[in-house]
Amino acid sequence: MKARNEKPVVVAGGGIGGLAAALALARKGFRSLVLEQAPQLGEIGAGIQLAPNAWHALDALGVGGLVKKEAVFIEHLLMMDGVSGESVIDIPLDERFARRFGNPYAVTHRADIHGSLLDGCKALSDLIELRTSTRVAGFATDENKVLVKTASGQSIEGVALVGADGGRSVIRESIVGDTLPLITGHMCYRAVLDAADVPQDLRWAAATLWAAHNTHIVHYPLRGWKLFNLVATVIGKHTSGGHNELARPDEVLPFFSHYCDKPLKLMRTPKEFRRWMLVHREPVDNWTRGRVTLLGDAAHFMLQYMAQGAAMAMEDAVCLGACADATDGDFAQAFLGYQKQRVVRASRVQVSANRLVGMIFHVPDGLERQIRNDIYRGRSPERYYDALEWIFTPPDYVRNFK
Repeated sequence: MKARNEKPVVVAGGGIGGLAAALALARKGFRSLVLEQAPQLGEIGAGIQLAPNAWHALDALGVGGLVKKEAVFIEHLLMMDGVSGESVIDIPLDERFARRFGNPYAVTHRADIHGSLLDGCKALSDLIELRTSTRVAGFATDENKVLVKTASGQSIEGVALVGADGGRSVIRESIVGDTLPLITGHMCYRAVLDAADVPQDLRWAAATLWAAHNTHIVHYPLRGWKLFNLVATVIGKHTSGGHNELARPDEVLPFFSHYCDKPLKLMRTPKEFRRWMLVHREPVDNWTRGRVTLLGDAAHFMLQYMAQGAAMAMEDAVCLGACADATDGDFAQAFLGYQKQRVVRASRVQVSANRLVGMIFHVPDGLERQIRNDIYRGRSPERYYDALEWIFTPPDYVRNFK
């Protein structure tokens, strides 16, 4: 296929957002160059939840079928009271759910999504160049081009630049200039278990969250029920920066001593955890400067509590591709249109994840916990579906992307 642009769109970052952006642009005939600072393209992390809007974005990018090969299609979204053990929220993910939102809900491994996007990019190698061991250090622009500067001193000329370089984005520093909080108080402990090691009475076909004061535990199956993802979060005063560091059970378990026996049995299963300090940014109303824009975490870095970070990045990518197509490669105009269509939706998810959801998960024990449970007790599936309509229904630019 002959590219619509002579100079490439440079994409900083080869994670889920960056590869999705390159793939969306290629599907509209635009050439891109993806620059990844790591020596090889890959994805760290473990489990990820894929709501219907994420599946719509994956389908738009042409890789939904690949991701579905390893995904587990769960039957419920559950929130359990971590102290009493009672069920608080139970959202069935049956045919009614899939019919309402046009796609199912599933869980999978982050590496499987990244690998599928990577395969999609490699299949379009005439339009997508992937370059590793190349860290973007800055950029300069004029009316016609972007000059991307790498840490090794190289200059790369492109027609535009997409900053998909994550929550600590160098490109965001130049456009927005806000500081990243060093300590948020939200610490996450992750483990991936063999499914056979998980207590039999917790092998649920569900994405399950156990909620208690200043803590919560999430677990669900992975890779055809071979593995089990476990994520335990604590809010407090933590001194470690926590980036994929080793944590022993004797550090982790005391944070959850107020939980009932069932989730504690699961927490005692891992021999070790990996410790992560969760960081995020506040929403901003501008991600764009001329021929340069931000995408994914670089634009709207959020806490994980809505399970929507990757979905928002992929929706960004699809919208970006659609806007580039609609403006026939006028990227300054395309980026303004992309931002206009994305900033409110992505920021609403960001605010919901960073502030609102924790108010449901982390209430103190006692009367507040009882009130929380009473608010949700007995709700019908349709009432939950109505509440989730705004986020699980894909925007038109995703649904109509060809």
